[in-house]
Amino acid sequence: MSKEFTVGDRVRITTLPAYVKTADPMPMLRPPNVISVGEEGTIVDRRPGNFWSVRFANGTFLLDQQYLERLGDQ
Repeated sequence: MSKEFTVGDRVRITTLPAYVKTADPMPMLRPPNVISVGEEGTIVDRRPGNFWSVRFANGTFLLDQQYLERLGDQ
């Protein structure tokens, strides 16, 4: 099932990836514990390869859409 997000959508983490990448101009890999399952964020940008730039309380990270669900979708 393909889900599309738009900039400004509120999303929630459903599962954690093996690592997360920052959305900085020079991205860095971080351990997955910088975010947690259930944490909510806002879509900021779409990147190539079905990656989304998502702003959370402790930073903005690039995440594949498989790890995200739109809030309000149940």
